[in-house]
Formats: sequence, structure tokens, C-alpha cells
Amino acid sequence: MTSRRLALAALAILAATSATLAQTTPPAPQMHRMGPWGFDLTGMDTSIKPGDDFTAYVSGGWLKTATIPADRSSYGAFVELREGSEKAVRAILEGLSQAEPAGSDRAKLTSLLKSFMNTAEIEKRDAAPLQPVLASIKAIKDKAEFITWLGKAQSSYGINLFGAGISADAKNPDYYTLGMRQSGLGLPDRDYYLTEKFAKQKAAYQAYIVKMLGMSGWEGDPEKAAADIVAFETKIAEAHWTRAQSRDRDKTYNAMTPDELAAFAPGFDFKSFLAAASLDKSPKIIVGQKSAFPKLAEIFAATDLETLKAWEAYHVTDEASPLLSQRFVDANFEFKGKFLTGQPQIRDRIKRGVGFVEGSMGEAVGREYVAQYFPPESKAKMEALVADITAALHNRIQHLEWMTPATKEKALAKLGKFHVKIGYPVKWRDYTALEVAPDDLIGNALRSRKFQYAYELSKLGQKVDKDEWGMTPQTVNAYYSSTQNEIVFPAAILQPPFFDPDADPAINYGGIGGVIGHEITHGFDDQGRKSDGDGVLTDWWSLEDSQKFEVQAFKLGTQYESYQFKTLPNSRIIAKLTMGENIADLGGALLGLDAYHTFLARTLGAGKEAPVLDGFTGDQRVFLGWTQVWRSLARDAALQQQLQTDSHSPGTIRSYAPLRNVDAWYKAFNVQPGDKLYLAPEDRVHIW
Repeated sequence: MTSRRLALAALAILAATSATLAQTTPPAPQMHRMGPWGFDLTGMDTSIKPGDDFTAYVSGGWLKTATIPADRSSYGAFVELREGSEKAVRAILEGLSQAEPAGSDRAKLTSLLKSFMNTAEIEKRDAAPLQPVLASIKAIKDKAEFITWLGKAQSSYGINLFGAGISADAKNPDYYTLGMRQSGLGLPDRDYYLTEKFAKQKAAYQAYIVKMLGMSGWEGDPEKAAADIVAFETKIAEAHWTRAQSRDRDKTYNAMTPDELAAFAPGFDFKSFLAAASLDKSPKIIVGQKSAFPKLAEIFAATDLETLKAWEAYHVTDEASPLLSQRFVDANFEFKGKFLTGQPQIRDRIKRGVGFVEGSMGEAVGREYVAQYFPPESKAKMEALVADITAALHNRIQHLEWMTPATKEKALAKLGKFHVKIGYPVKWRDYTALEVAPDDLIGNALRSRKFQYAYELSKLGQKVDKDEWGMTPQTVNAYYSSTQNEIVFPAAILQPPFFDPDADPAINYGGIGGVIGHEITHGFDDQGRKSDGDGVLTDWWSLEDSQKFEVQAFKLGTQYESYQFKTLPNSRIIAKLTMGENIADLGGALLGLDAYHTFLARTLGAGKEAPVLDGFTGDQRVFLGWTQVWRSLARDAALQQQLQTDSHSPGTIRSYAPLRNVDAWYKAFNVQPGDKLYLAPEDRVHIW
């Protein structure tokens, strides 16, 4: 379920006293119930038949009155909770004393926020913070030096044709290894360069490059340089795999030695790059989009040095622009915010400042957040929910008609090895080595990048830290890790409408229960199923079972590709890109309901019905809870970008599409042939 880029706007500098800070501190967010029993009854439109438009039936009233905030490109439950988390973090940061011990995490958090809010100093410096980096680019004499520069820039600003990162080895997940993947593009996706549908975006991008190069003071003709950069990136796009192709975990696992990679993709000196990036001690590299690498190396070899240097100069400027003076901030937002996503207004500076602090010292913020905003009883109730959802999938696997006994046994073994993390990590990051200053924003950003890069480098070749988290506690999201075979639920998502410890249990099973089921199902989606219970990428399926799974997955993909968007008639969901999330949504809806039935049997007794609330049965309330979570609005430009780049289907689809394959939904709401959402039993997809 799960990008971060900061942008700026002018605001007065915060006074450097805690008293003044306290005056601007928003009230701490409080958990609020969604209606009397956890559901927003006022948001419904019961004049609509559930079988014709279930989203409108559940959320039609809300859809008629809700508006997207001017500083957002979309709106819904996730955004609401993110706003709440942001307010909580702001309250924490602005509530810190100005007399925190020097060198403490709290003192560093205060200095980071001050540096972001110090607009007078930022305006005074204007483009000056860029000049040392740009000067180093200008001084490059040949491509050998350029490659060395790229390696050193791994911990700084810049772009590369080959992205390098350290993560668990998919075939030896107890150890970290080096991976490299295709990179090099400034637009959101390869198709922005290659298809007529995005011609306006490509033209606007070239104009944006002209502006950025001119503002940075880059020598030469910015018009020519921008045209050369776009032509260069268009060639890169032609070599790139699609996002859907890049999801295939089998095809993107290609182990090579540095010597083998150098021979496989001549034209780019990988050894020099790895040495400059301090990555040359890795005996193995997991190459992602294998066939793209020799093409990208060939493109690099055929491109003149001046184009390469201008390309790098532009990307350095673009990356730094949200932290520079207002003219850079405005230019960045006009293209990347307003034009590409349709967001009319830039976010207030303090909100962006909070984001900058979180991006620099996320777990230090998280430690404070958990202490103030995460009640211990929420963790206990979540553990019970996870146990019920896990038991539900165990039961489903046992009774699958299409899966052979041998594969069932391995699936159950994998399920039995799932790890669960709830709320916050058992140990926190140590930020002692990170240096920050209250009057040096770009310096803080660069030091933060170097600090993080050193942290990642320290992992190479070492045993995987099983306690490490991939998200901070204040993140409104959740995830499944295939290499660790674990599901993770940060504290901030454990709030209404997802989770309310005092709400009707049916709503919790439909909301956070559906999310838990979603994440667990990721372990058995089209890519997650390729790892076993120990996280090892291996084929543990029989050929017969794999073929049956693929038939059902294709059938589900066909459903999703049929959905249309009124304001974007030429855009569709890309089934192979969203397949994993769509399978997980179907699993989440099913498992939430199954687990609720288990809960009822445990608390009321076998065969007992749940009480009816405001005319809704227990099963109905589970489905209401599911759909309430996904009610959302999006601007057309943001929706178009999501459809092209995001592995998740839009919330407007997720709110009802999985339910069309759940037999119990038809019974609960009396959905009959002739209703617009009706699918004949033989057309419904049954996987898990």
C-alpha cells in the first residue's frame, strides 16, 4: 500500500522561542468516531441500489459534499489521517524546548525545522548552495571523470542511468546484497516520453528544464541543452522496461559479479562507478532489468559529454529546488505540483517543513509520536485481529478446491512463518553521527543523505536486521515484505476509519481487518507467492497449481481493465501493473469477513447472529467498513499519473471491485441479475 518530494512557499520565520512556537502550534489530533458505531451514516446515499453502485450507496452523500483541499491532488481516508499525523508531528516539533541538550535528537529536530523555516537566510543565499555541486560537474573533463562523479554522488544530489541500492538478497534473505536497476528519467514514467497521450507533459518538461538551467546559472544555451536532455532521456525511456515488466521478481533477479556486469554492458565503466560509490567490495550484484543494461550503457557511450553534464546539472537543480529560494520553489511546484498532478496550491511552508524533518530523522520523530499518540491497548487489539485474519486464511487454504495437497502444505507452512510488527520498532535508529545546523538547510539535507547512505553501506554483506522497519510509526500505510515474510502496521494507520478500539467490531474487521488481510494476501499474490516461508525466492508450487492460479489472476485483471473513468475516457487500469494489489484487495475483503464470523462464534456462540445496528446486519457492516476506507476523490491529472505509474488501483475502484467477486456480498445486499455490478457466479474470481 504505499514518494517523497518537498516543495516550499513563503512564510514568516518562526521566532526562536518556545513561547512563540506554542502560539502557532495546532491542537493535537484526537481519535474521532466515524458515526455512532464507527460508520458514517450521514455519508450514505440510500436512494441508490447497492447492486448498481455500491460506492455511491455507501459514500454518495460524502462524495457530493467533500472537496479536495487546494493543497492536495487527492482526498480521502488516507489523506485525512496523513493530515492528522502531520498535525501531531507539528505539535511535537513546535512543542520541543529551545533548551534541549546540545547534540540530542530533540535538539536536532528543532534545528532541522528552524533551518527550513529560516526564509530570510534561504532567500539571501538564493542559488548559491547549488554552486559547489554545479562547479564540480563543470570541472569534469571526460567520461571517466563523469562516471567517478556519478559514483560519489550516490550520497548527494544527482541522477544516474543505473540506480544502486542495498537490500535483502531475495535468494538468500538473511543477508544484505547490492542491487542495481534501470534509472535516468525525470518524468514519472517511460510512456511520458514515448506516447502521444503525454505529448503535452513532455513539452512542458522541456520548458521546465530550460527554466531550471537558466535559474541555476548553468553555462551555455539552456534551450539547446534542454532539447538534448529530453532527446537523451527519450532514448533511455526506449531502453527501459515497463513498470509492469519490472514487477516480475523472477526476471528481475539476475546475479552477476562486477566483472560479468562490465562484460555484459560495455560502454559504462561499472568498476569505476562502484569504487567511487564505495560499493566495490560487493562480490555479487543483483541486476534488475537485465536487457536494459547493455542498451543504457550503449546510450551513455554514444552521448556527448556536454549533454551528460547538462543532464546532471538539471537534475541536481531540480532535486534541490524545493529547498532553495522562492523562485526555485515556485518553478518546481508549477510544473511538478500544479501541472503534473493538478494541485492548485502549494502546501504551507510549515507543513513542508514537518515533512523535511520527518524525511531527515523519521524514527526520532516516531519515538516522540508513539509516546504521545499511540495507546498500548490498540496494539493488543490489533494482535487479536491479526490472529483472527491469519486463522481465516489458514482455513481457506485448507479448503481450497483448486490447489493440490502438496502445494497446500507448503502454503500453510509459509503462513505459519509470518512475522507481525505493530505500531513501532522495538529499537530506534541512532542519529548521533548526524550533524545539523539551524541556519543551513541545504547543508542539513546533504548531511542527512550522507548519513543515510553510510547507514545503508554498513549493511552490505551483513546479516539482515530483522527488527528494522521500512516505515516510520507516523506513516499512514502498511506493507508486506516478501524477503522477510512479514506484515507491518505503523501506529498512524490504527485510527478511524481503519481502526477504532471502541467501534462496532464489524467495522474494524471490514476496515483494518481488510487491510491486514490485504497485507497477508500479498504473501500469496502473483509476486509474493514466489517466496517461501523463509523469504527465499523459489518456486514451491506445482505446475498444475501455478497454471490454475494464473487463469484466475488473468480473469481478475480482465475485470479491472474493463473499468472506465468518466473524465479520462482514454485511460485504463493496467492489469499487470496492479495485479498484486488487486489480488490482495480481494483477499482482504474475504478474510475480513471470515475473521468477523470467527469473532462472532467466539463471543456470541456458534450459529448466533450479530445484532442489527440501524437496520444493517453484521455482514453488511463489514462491507460498509471496507468501502468506507476507500472513499476518495482525485484530480484528473493526478488520477492519470496514478493509472500510469501506481501499482494500486484508484480508491474509487478498490471500494467496490473486489466485492463483486465475494459471494457473501451478493447475499448481504440482495444483488441480483440485472443490477449493474452483478457478476454471474461463473464469472467471479476465486483465488484465496
